[in-house]
Amino acid sequence: MSGNFLNGFIAFLSLIPATILALSGKNGRTALFWTTLVVAVVGPVIWVIMHSHGVWRSDFSNALWITISFTLICYGAVAVLTSQGWKLAPIIMPYMALLALIAAVWENAGAGGGVSITSPWVIFHVLVSVITYGVVTTGACAALAGLLRERALKNKTSTAFTGRLPSMADCDALQIRLLSIGGIVLGLGLITGMAASFANDGWLLHFDHKTILALLAFAIIGVLLVMHRKSGVRGRQAARLILAAYLLLSLAYPGVKFVTDVLMTSP
Repeated sequence: MSGNFLNGFIAFLSLIPATILALSGKNGRTALFWTTLVVAVVGPVIWVIMHSHGVWRSDFSNALWITISFTLICYGAVAVLTSQGWKLAPIIMPYMALLALIAAVWENAGAGGGVSITSPWVIFHVLVSVITYGVVTTGACAALAGLLRERALKNKTSTAFTGRLPSMADCDALQIRLLSIGGIVLGLGLITGMAASFANDGWLLHFDHKTILALLAFAIIGVLLVMHRKSGVRGRQAARLILAAYLLLSLAYPGVKFVTDVLMTSP
């Protein structure tokens, strides 16, 4: 067993207590809730710090660990600052645990060292990009929770699982707030990306897969926010647009890494 795999497996295990608690049906922002959440955040964050060493790793596993770290940080902020945001745990925690398991299994996929980053524009662009993805991931989880709540209400098949999720109104409010923040930060990410690209080779945009998908996601988020402001769109229609934007960003970031580091390198 390699050291890298062992580190990844330990980071994965750090998410298990919070995941079990989230699925157990024990409600409330208790001391146990906060303790397990802190452990879940610290594990992936330490993994990222340990494997950075002052350089930027762009492989598939690193992309997933960064996604997990910033999503859990964002979720923690939501749990602190809102009254119902913590109830997203039954969706977020199992999802993050699954991503952590995948990251640990494919620890060495595409791993080939790191790239030293010295440009302030590039550093800011990377930071903004990962914050955006964490915020949008949390917003997508709120959208999914809203869809599950709406379906349970419509079909009159409420379960213990859906009953532990935030109400539809709370899900709507959470997803719009998070998408508003995500849209602003994504816009900054695109601007800083253009600045970094121009400083590097004189081109504002390189129309590769990542850029095109990010622009499409930004357009969907913008359309959703305008529609919400003009006509108050919410519920299933808003949730579907949010999930579509999240899918595009997922394809742009970890999706591209999966294709290049896993699929294209498989024998």
